[in-house]
Amino acid sequence: MKNFKKVVLGVALSAATSLALAGNGEIAVIVKSANSNYWQNVQKGVQETAKQHANYKVTFQGPASESAIADEVNMVVNAVNRGVSGIVLAPSDPDALVPAIKQAWEAHIPVVLIDSSVAESGAPYYQSFLSTDNNKAGELSAQRMIEKVGKTGKIAIMSYVPGTGSEVGRVGGFRKYLEQHSQLTVVGPFYSQSQMANALNQTTDVLASNPDLKGIYGANEPTAVGMARAIAQSGKAGKLQAIGFDGNEDLQGFVRDGTLDAIVVQSSYRMGLESVATVIKVIEKQKVPKFIDTGVLLIDKANLDSPDARNVLY
Repeated sequence: MKNFKKVVLGVALSAATSLALAGNGEIAVIVKSANSNYWQNVQKGVQETAKQHANYKVTFQGPASESAIADEVNMVVNAVNRGVSGIVLAPSDPDALVPAIKQAWEAHIPVVLIDSSVAESGAPYYQSFLSTDNNKAGELSAQRMIEKVGKTGKIAIMSYVPGTGSEVGRVGGFRKYLEQHSQLTVVGPFYSQSQMANALNQTTDVLASNPDLKGIYGANEPTAVGMARAIAQSGKAGKLQAIGFDGNEDLQGFVRDGTLDAIVVQSSYRMGLESVATVIKVIEKQKVPKFIDTGVLLIDKANLDSPDARNVLY
C-alpha cells in the first residue's frame, strides 16, 4: 500500500507540473451544498483570496443539499466543458466524483479538493487536498466523550451521509478510539443525510428508546444542530454528554446554555482561503503539497469566547 501511494503521489505531482496554463480565467469552486453556514463560511474565505487575484474570476456554487450528488457531478462536468482554469471541489461522494475529476485532468484543468477526499482511484487526478484531519477530529471527540462519561455505558452516534470522506474519518476515528480505550457500547450510527429535521427526529427516537444513554455525538453541522434541538426538546439538556461538530451560531448557543458539552470545529474559512490560493499556484506551475491540514479546535464553555475560538467560529 505504501508503494502504491508513492506511485500515485508521483503520478499526481507529474500531472500537476504538466498542467498547461490555459482556460478561460475562471476558478470554479464547487461545494457539497450552498445552503449551510459551514459552506457559506468557506465562501467567505474564497472571496477574500479572490480579492487578491483580480486576474481570475472566482465562482462559487453547490447543490441544494449534500445528498444531491448527481447535481454536484454535473456542476463539475459543466465547469470542465466551459473550459475553466481550475476547480476547487468538496466532493459529496468519494466514488461518484472520480470520473468528473478525471475528465478535468484529461482537459489539463487542475483540481484541488477540500473537506472530503475521493476514492484512491481518483488520487492521480487532483493536485492537492485541504482538510481537517477527520480521523484525528473523531479521536479528539471520542477522547472528550470518555473523559465525560467514563469507559462503560451506552452512547449514540448521529452521522450524516454514509461513505462521504469526512464522515468516514470522523465517525471511523471516533469509533476506533472508543474501541481501543473504552468498553462503551455504541448505538447507531444514524444517517441524517445532512438534514437538520432528519437529525432532530432520529435523535428524538434514539433518546426515547435509550433512556440509559450516557452520551451522544453529532458528526456535522446540520446533524449536530438537529441533535441538540432534540436534546433540548426532550428535556435531556445537561443530563447526558453531547458533542457536536462544526461551529455555527446555533451550536455556539447550545454550548453556552449547556445543551452541548463541546463542539469540534474546523477552520472552514481557512479551507476557502487557502484552496483558491493553492489552485492558482498549480495553474501558475508552482509546486504544492499533496495534503494541507487546515486544523481543528475543541470548543467548550471555557474557551468559547477566546481569540482562538473566534477565529474558527462563524
